[in-house]
Formats: sequence, C-alpha cells, structure tokens
Amino acid sequence: MTVFESTTSRAALALAAAVLLPLTACTPDDGERRADVLTFWTPHVTPDRIAQQEETAARFTEETGIEVDVVPMEAGDQGRALEVGAEAGEVPDVVLATAEQAAAWTRQDLLDPAAAGAVLDELGPGTFSERALEMVTVGDGPVAVPSDGWGQVLVYRTDMFEAAGVRPPGATATPAEIADAAERIDTDGVAGIALGTRPGDPFTTQTLEALMVARDCPLVGPSGSVALESQRCVAALGDYQRMAAASDGGDQDVRTARDAYLAGESAMLLWGPDVVDELAGLVPGSPTTCDECADDPEFLAENTGFTTVIGGSGDPGAAAAGSGETAASEGLEDPDGSNDTGAAQGPRYGQTLNLGVPRGADASGAQAFIEFLLGDGYLESLAVSPEGRVPMRSGTQQEPDAFTEGWSALRTGEAPGSHVPLSDLYDEAAVQGFADGAQSIGRWGFGTEHAVFAGTLAVRNTLSHEVAPLFDGTDPAEVAAAMAEAAREVQADVG
Repeated sequence: MTVFESTTSRAALALAAAVLLPLTACTPDDGERRADVLTFWTPHVTPDRIAQQEETAARFTEETGIEVDVVPMEAGDQGRALEVGAEAGEVPDVVLATAEQAAAWTRQDLLDPAAAGAVLDELGPGTFSERALEMVTVGDGPVAVPSDGWGQVLVYRTDMFEAAGVRPPGATATPAEIADAAERIDTDGVAGIALGTRPGDPFTTQTLEALMVARDCPLVGPSGSVALESQRCVAALGDYQRMAAASDGGDQDVRTARDAYLAGESAMLLWGPDVVDELAGLVPGSPTTCDECADDPEFLAENTGFTTVIGGSGDPGAAAAGSGETAASEGLEDPDGSNDTGAAQGPRYGQTLNLGVPRGADASGAQAFIEFLLGDGYLESLAVSPEGRVPMRSGTQQEPDAFTEGWSALRTGEAPGSHVPLSDLYDEAAVQGFADGAQSIGRWGFGTEHAVFAGTLAVRNTLSHEVAPLFDGTDPAEVAAAMAEAAREVQADVG
C-alpha cells in the first residue's frame, strides 16, 4: 500500500544529498547528463520488490544498451529530494509517484508534461483508463503517465461476525454501516476495526478522504470555496469518530493497523488490497500472528471477507470531483447527511501510481524507459505486488485486453517459492472487486481545476493534522470547521 511516510526535513535533505551523488558522478565535465545511464526513483522499497524492478531494468538495458539505476525511495522522501535536485540541476529521469505528488510537483514546475504527452501519443491514450488519465490531468493535459492503481477495501473476519451473531458489512457498505458493525463487534478482547488515526500521518490522510468521499462530502462548492463544513462532511466525521472509538485506541498508522488484524486483535481493517498476500501468510516480513495462524498460515485468508465498494447514497461523482455541483452533494437535500440507504456504485477512494519525467531529465531516454515499462516490461512490473497494482493500461492498440488478462494470471506473495495466483486464495467476486475498485477511483479535485489544491492538501496531510480532537469526543461540526479553515489556508497558498 503506497502511503506518504513522514520524514524530518533534515532526514530528507540527507537522503537527497546521498541520491544526488551518483547523478553528479555520471555527469561529464561539460555538465551534460550521460544518455546511457538513467535514474529511476521507485516507492517499492522492500528487498524482493527492488530485485524484481532491477531485473526489469536489466532487460531494458539488454534491449537498448541504456543502463538504469533503480533507486528505492519512500514516497514521502521523493518530494524534498526532487526539490533539492532541481535546485542543483541534478534530477532523476523517471519517478514513480502518486497523483497527488504529480499535482503538487506540477505547481512547483518540477515535471515535464511534454514528455508525458509524447509517451501517451506513442502508446495511444485510448489504451489507458480514462479515469487514471483524469487523475493526472492538470490544466491542458496529463502531467504523468498512469501505470497502476488500487481501490480502498474493508477486510473483515467472517468467523468473528458469525460467532457474535452480527451481520458483516458485505461486498458493499456505507460508512455508517461500517461504523455500526464496528460498534457491535467491538469487545474487550477484539477491537471492532483498525484504521488510520495518527494525527498528521499519511495513512490517516488516506483514511479520512476515503470516508469523506464515500459520504459524498465535497472538498469545494460550486463557487470554488471550501465546503468541508457541509452536513455530509460532518456526517462523515461522525462515522469516523464512531469507528475510532471502536478501534484499539491510541494512534494507529498503516503498519500498526495491519498488524492488529494479522494478530487477530481486530475484526475489521480499512486498508488497500495489497494486504491479501499477507493474510495468506505469504509475506515473511509481515507474518500472520493470530492464535489460529500457528497451525494454519492461511487461516485469515480463509476467514476474511471483503467490502470493495464503500459509499453512500446521493451523487457519488460530485464529492470525488471536488466540485460540489449538486445540492445533494452539499447536504442541502439531506440536511443531516443520514439518508444512507445504499452503497454508491460510482467512484471510490484509491490511489494510482504514475510515471513522471522531471524537468531537466534525459527526456528521450526517460520516454523510452517508460514505454518499455508500459509495454514489453509491463506485466513484469505489475508482478511486484499485483494485488495492489491493477493495470491502468488495459492493452496495446493491437491487443486491447492483453494487460488486463495477463494481470489476472499474475502470482502474489513474497515468500520464496510460494507465489500463487490470487484466484487460488480468494473467490472470483473478490478478485474482480479489487480490479473494479482500481478502475473507478474517485478523489477530491483530481481531473478538475482544483487538482493542484487537492494534491497539495494531501501531500501536506493538512486535514489529518486536525483529527485529534475528533477522537477525544469533540463535536464533528467543530472539527469540520477547523479542517475547513486549514484547507482555506492551503487554497490561498496555492492560488
């Protein structure tokens, strides 16, 4: 699951200096970058994923003679490192980054949209997910090239719900229904749900937006002003408050929330789909530690259900777009935001990863590498955690479904010799739900004139810095007001 890891400025600067050294080392005396060496920054940083990406890069080198230096770097470190590199005139050639990073970097004039456009023209924009292209469109066109993505899921223990006589959320659920289930299943020994609650943390930022978008809470209204004080937003914060009260308590981040579920200490987990191999005991670094797992490593996989559509009624597209164009999206027709009678089938929260070319990079070499990563090397690239890397390019112009079909056969797992197809672990409905979720991502502002505002808001974790009072029992309306004020400051800053 891709999240923005928090780092100190000093640490980020140190990392940037370390990363820039090799770039400088491959620059001749005349100051020109060597055309036969490319630098690729990737947020996939675990040893097995690094090894897979290096193998793919080696194949590119064999075909083109162009060497690629694969540099693992957490998403939260990339921004500051790129800023420092741009100031020094030494930047990577390709960066794998989220849509919010791409939007924020575009505001800083750090990306080369023309390079992205050239790749799309070569590969055919019609071979990419329309929504994925919208996610990286700022101004006149895409500023990066979509690679892959994932949609938010809720995982839940079917055996715990059955034993407690509580109805589980099911394949579709509203935030209110999830909060209800969390309260009912919460006991002294097992928490109702694990989710992001650490103030200012990237995982909390993701959790917050996921629940707000699911409630059709608009980021901005028709006039472009911040609309986070609308009743739908207040209702979403009320759901979040109830869920947090039914959790383990304390500040939970992406790792502690996951570990609570793997240990059997939580009945539900709000996370990304790339947890599915861990549930099956296929990731040595994140083992299943529940009591039953000692005798049966696949116990959690066998006793876990998935909610792949999380949403409320109303206009699901309005909140996702951040436009607030309908009365319902601002809670005017539903004043208390409680008319949650069914899960929306429209956009839902998720993330896309995209290949961007920084200004000052070797554009021609970068374009060749991206075309390879999204062509001959695409399925090989997606094999790095396929459950969380659904292709945003369905196929080629000659074979429109080649990559979608190829992805479905990829094997998951990180334990040596234990890679298996997802279909061996989970039923067809669950696997299809993972794929569908990634193809219908809805995010605040992306694809609209508010993309830079929304991206900057997410990268800075602005709203999640305001959540602590919510978990201490403060009225959600007061928290919504504080978030709205913080958002207005960011909006004014980005212009």
